[in-house]
Amino acid sequence: MSRITDVDLFGVYDSRARRTVEATVVLASGASGRAGAPSGASTGVHEVVAFPKGGVPEALEVFREKVAPRLLGLEASDQAAVDMALHDADGTLDFSTIGGNTATAVSVASAIATADEAGTPLWRVLARPDVDGRSFPAVAGNCLNGGRHAIGGPDIQEFLAFADCPRPEDSIRAAVRVHGLVGEALHRRFPKAALGRGDEGGWVAAISNVDALELLSEACAAARDELHLEVHPGLDLAASEFFDEGQYRYREQTLDSEGQIGFVSKLVDRFDLRYVEDPFEEEAFDAFAALTKAVGRRTLVVGDDLYVTNEQRLALGVERHATNAVLVKVNQVGTLTDTFRTVDLARGHGLSTITSHRSGEVPEGWLAHVALGTGARGLKCGILGGERMAKLNELLRLGRATGI
Repeated sequence: MSRITDVDLFGVYDSRARRTVEATVVLASGASGRAGAPSGASTGVHEVVAFPKGGVPEALEVFREKVAPRLLGLEASDQAAVDMALHDADGTLDFSTIGGNTATAVSVASAIATADEAGTPLWRVLARPDVDGRSFPAVAGNCLNGGRHAIGGPDIQEFLAFADCPRPEDSIRAAVRVHGLVGEALHRRFPKAALGRGDEGGWVAAISNVDALELLSEACAAARDELHLEVHPGLDLAASEFFDEGQYRYREQTLDSEGQIGFVSKLVDRFDLRYVEDPFEEEAFDAFAALTKAVGRRTLVVGDDLYVTNEQRLALGVERHATNAVLVKVNQVGTLTDTFRTVDLARGHGLSTITSHRSGEVPEGWLAHVALGTGARGLKCGILGGERMAKLNELLRLGRATGI
């Protein structure tokens, strides 16, 4: 395999028209890889810092001075060595010197270059030892936005269609249909309103949390009847965003921890939720554990802000039986190697993984390869928008290439 002969970092824009970075890695053989890094709006306090204090301009300067010299001459195929060089160049625990987005872009670009040189799909370069690429992730698509992703919408951040079908084509078709049915229902309900869409392409309307969930549930049922495909409602509550002074403060009600456990449990039962992400604030391991014990046999209880793809945070969750699923975002920890450690820990303890986008995305498909290569139970990447569809279309291509 070839050594890295050139590496570059470039300032680009994400789907919210905010600055991020894109890395290009070139090998002696002429093979190359390019990857951009996304950024989140709803971020956990324990995830790495996206950029140094000076933002993208400082990230580019630091890259030229501290990062690029350490990468030249390394074997791109030695992912662990590339990622260790990024850590060494940074020298902090949270990538606050070079920026987690710089680390993510370089780490993924190096893997893409390795795949390019080998003439193999990226997912094979990323594949964990027990993954054969025959089991595709369910699609979790954002149909209705609230919280930080949609001003004026519900408190709950995301109302999702969880499409769990063996073929990626069917999962995508079911999720897309639910999104369309939700839009049609909102236009009937608000015939004179100029309905918009949030950062991740979900509809935005002045509607209560329960009303939104009722609408989503009806759309999922209609899609199941029409398409004869498995698609059910799910939620990403992002509860840290409305947790204040020990209370979960919705517009309609205020709940303590026990009340929140009871409220979410009732939603799971009433609406047959198959996916529940971040129903509690990011330190509430015991509340997560109580909910998982109550409903974990019939739904995925997913930790995002709770874990931020961090191996040490996940180890705490495993010890406390906090969840039965883990959200995986590469740029929360900065490198593929760090991501793999978390994925391997989760899979080793029987927890499902859900590979996820960020609200500020780049129009690239590498996330679909991460999902397939790590044996993810789900791929959460939105439904509408070119930056979201890039992931779904890549999943379609992978399904076609493998004959699924």
